[in-house]
Amino acid sequence: MSRPVETSTDSIQEGRPLKPVPKAAARDLGLIACTALVVGNMIGSGVFLLPASLASYGAISIAGWVITSIGAIALALIFGRLARLSSKPGGPYAYTREGFGDFAGFLIAWGYWIALWSGNAAVAVAFVGYLAFLFPSIGGNSLYGLGAALTAIWVLTMINVRGVREAGLVQIVTTVLKVLPLLAIGALGWFWMNADHFAPVNTSGQSNIAAISATAALTLWAYLGLESATVPAGNVDRPEVTIPRATIIGVVFAAVIYISVTAVAIGVLPRDFLAGSTAPLADVAGAMWGATGGIIVALGAVISTFGTLNGFTLLSGQVPFGAALDRVFPEVFARVNDAGTPANALVISNLLASILVIMNFSRGLVEAFTFIILLATMASLVPYAFCALAEIVIRLKRGETLADGSLAGIAGLGTLGFLYSLWAIYGSGEDVVFFGFLLLLAGIPVYVLIRLRQARSLTTNQIE
Repeated sequence: MSRPVETSTDSIQEGRPLKPVPKAAARDLGLIACTALVVGNMIGSGVFLLPASLASYGAISIAGWVITSIGAIALALIFGRLARLSSKPGGPYAYTREGFGDFAGFLIAWGYWIALWSGNAAVAVAFVGYLAFLFPSIGGNSLYGLGAALTAIWVLTMINVRGVREAGLVQIVTTVLKVLPLLAIGALGWFWMNADHFAPVNTSGQSNIAAISATAALTLWAYLGLESATVPAGNVDRPEVTIPRATIIGVVFAAVIYISVTAVAIGVLPRDFLAGSTAPLADVAGAMWGATGGIIVALGAVISTFGTLNGFTLLSGQVPFGAALDRVFPEVFARVNDAGTPANALVISNLLASILVIMNFSRGLVEAFTFIILLATMASLVPYAFCALAEIVIRLKRGETLADGSLAGIAGLGTLGFLYSLWAIYGSGEDVVFFGFLLLLAGIPVYVLIRLRQARSLTTNQIE
């Protein structure tokens, strides 16, 4: 049963943020759990299905991985620094709101929320792709596939509704199980590689710059979630220390796995075969170790995508919940159940994810996955761009000046992160930018309605 977060009349009248239920937040997430949340949210559907999406570009896609990894590390450093400044829940939303105000905070919360539930849809599609490798009847019947995707979404929604501790345990277990087969492919696959598969380097028909930009936009999907440890900050033990460490460790670890596994996939399988595969790494393992190897990797991918779906589900409740506490999201998202979890936010988010899955399941798995991840990436890049420069504004608001010296280095890092975010948005392509921009603008009437309701409530209270 859900209940509203308790507030005082004075808080509502004065326009201050909604206050959470007056009990100490459980500090259930330590360094291991936070690192598992970062790694688990990043290493999921991306590395297991992206080799197929990247195959049409050829070996030049590895350059896209390298550039994306550098940009992701810069963003990880930025989020690590922001976590030391603020331990409020909401991650990118919380930092943007403190730096740029309520409206910017709302837009970022809105865009980031879209990225999370559309990301859930993409992960569910990837989950079905590898499940179909183990159970071919699922791949041969679109209704079975759709049913499997929706079942995974709602089972994990219910787990997250039960509490953060349960979600954290699922994340640790699935992260360990998913990483083992990837390490095996990345470390041992070099012995099965064919150098001829790397020529020509660029098979996209585009210029090298355009091809690298396009592959960088695709590969950034695999790094979405790098900020995951910042979102449930209220439940993190020593967040100012734990979150930066977990973020940096997770991003560097993921980068090593991504680049090595993609290189092995390109070297082991012919380009046309890889491009048409709905379970590329299972096919890579099958080519190296036979049917048993393929089954083991497919099983690891199923566990992996299930874990990523769990992590994204956790965040899809926390982000709108944090925004609703600050009165920049509808109050319905601020309601918590008896376990203290934002049940309404979780259910609404994953209802939207389910609708997106249903709308796109008529496409081929790879095509649907590629479109959805680009949409989710576009929705995430706008929050990343704001957060890249948020630390400068926050420190200025807190009274620091350019004479303090540290702001120069912060500005350099922030500028790098901002320019990288803009470049990745460019690489997403005009269709994705178009739809992503429309979704972002669709939030403005919601913000206006929230403000109108608050003004009406304030007027009523004054009259009374």
